[in-house]
Formats: sequence, structure tokens, C-alpha cells
Amino acid sequence: MTIMNTQKIIDALAVLREKKPLVVNITNYVVMNNTANALLALGASPIMAHSQQEMAEMMSFSGALVINIGTLDSVWTPRMHFAVEQANLNNKVVVLDPIGCGASQLRTQTARQIAEAANTLIIRGNASEIIALAGENAQSKGVDALDSSDSALGAACYVAQQYQCSVVISGETDYVVTKEAQYKLNNGHVMMPFVTGMGCTHTALTGAFAAIGEHSGVAATAILGVAGEIAAEQSAGLGSLQINLLDVLYQLDEKTLTRRLKLTINE
Repeated sequence: MTIMNTQKIIDALAVLREKKPLVVNITNYVVMNNTANALLALGASPIMAHSQQEMAEMMSFSGALVINIGTLDSVWTPRMHFAVEQANLNNKVVVLDPIGCGASQLRTQTARQIAEAANTLIIRGNASEIIALAGENAQSKGVDALDSSDSALGAACYVAQQYQCSVVISGETDYVVTKEAQYKLNNGHVMMPFVTGMGCTHTALTGAFAAIGEHSGVAATAILGVAGEIAAEQSAGLGSLQINLLDVLYQLDEKTLTRRLKLTINE
């Protein structure tokens, strides 16, 4: 994995828009529409596939698998495990969103089992979820983080080592921990956490970049941060922010990314 900088992020976006990779999403009922539209706006091709009967076929020709445990139940869990098996067989990246990890034993155990099973893995969560995944005490209220992203850095390093993966921490400051480097990103806007599914969108976009070989999680984090920041500046409130975000993702260009991105790299 190479060190991601602004130019590599720009290049990755260009490749994604050219290749339009198919991303299989096993995601929650709340955000399917949001994340599908965000993937389309970015330039990827989403499919919300949940049937175990077609998953082997889907993973044979898709680019990546996104698993989001937001509306977890006994029916979906075996499908998620089977999908990970198929992703492994086809050498595809699994992007895990451990929503509510730490809020219940079911969520914590399921997130850890999926992370353990995936051969090539990126984890994208909020600070409380990453801390809980690491086995530390975390402050959480349902699926919302009460811990700061800074406080989760140690946990993220542990998780990255434990599962040999990249870990993305969403928060007021976003962090990405990989084997090669730690990235700090200071874009985004205070309105973003108040829109349902913004983190899920982050995870879906991470899957899109993983599908074209960008396995760090940095490109998606950078692009959503910049796009959210611009969209919020154009929005009167949370409703218009959701619409404006799609427009900005669709229109985002090299000049804007170069001017806006606030990225610090520690190797």
C-alpha cells in the first residue's frame, strides 16, 4: 500500500469515475437510499444485495463488499458471514461498518467475528465503535459516539494490528490508521453528524475506492470531508445538506480538492 497524498486521492477519484466499480452493500434499512445515491453521485455503481442465494455470483464480478451492521438480526447475520466467505474466495476487499459496536453484546461479537473472518479488510467507524471493537470501555448512546476521535487512536492502532487492516475513525477530526502511516484530516462540518447515514455514506464510499484498489480508506475520507464541508456552506439546514452533498460529490474536481483538503501524514 502506498502513502496517500492529495495527488493520489485526485488520481483515485479519476480512476473510480472511469471504471465505475460495482459495490455490493449489505447495509441497514435506514440508509440504503442515501448510500446508493452517494455511490452513484461519486461515479460508482451500487447494488444492495442481501440474498445468500445470489451472493457467490455477485462477489465473483463485483469490486468490493460493504457490510454495515446497523439493523442487525438473526436473518442477516448468516448472510453477512457467507458474503465475507465469498469475498475471500474472490480476493475482494471487505469494508466493515461496526455500527453500535459496544452498545450490545450482539453487535460487538458480530463486528469482531466479521473482522476476524475477512482476509482483506477496512474498518470505518466512529470513535466509540473503534474503542469497543478493540475491547476497551467506550462511551456510546445507541449508535452515536460520545468519545472523541483523538481518544480512539490507540484503539485504532490495536485494531489495525489485530486484524491486519486499515482503520478509519470518523469524528470532528478524521483519522486513518494503516500499516504505513497515520493520516489526520480536518475537513467536514458540524452539521454532518446530525444527518442520518452520513457515517454509512462514508463507509460506502470507502467500498467504492477499495473496489479500484485504494485500500487505505484515505480517499473516501478526504472526499466526503471536503464535499460535506462545501455542501454545508450551501445549506440552510439538515434537509438541504443531504441534497447538496450529492450535488457536490457529483461535481467535485481536482481544483477544489487541492484547494480545500486539510491532510496531515505521519509515517
